[in-house]
Amino acid sequence: MSILSSPWPARAAAAIGANLLFSAAGLAAPAAGSGGVPAMYATQAEAEKAAKLHFNCTGAHKMGDQWMPCAKHGGAQGSSHPH
Repeated sequence: MSILSSPWPARAAAAIGANLLFSAAGLAAPAAGSGGVPAMYATQAEAEKAAKLHFNCTGAHKMGDQWMPCAKHGGAQGSSHPH
């Protein structure tokens, strides 16, 4: 039997692809109730509070119609990735 006639390589590839897809989707935003810290807030006050509590920075900045912690993008100490 050749590897091309066996169905398991295709199934394995599909399973790996699905796992990668779901993993990437999980990185985009924490699931509700997961204990993750959101990065977008409805008000400036909420974003400023989160900046102090969770992001080791101060202030907040507008992003579309919501607010993000820190006075400027990427302002958190130790933050290596821009949003």
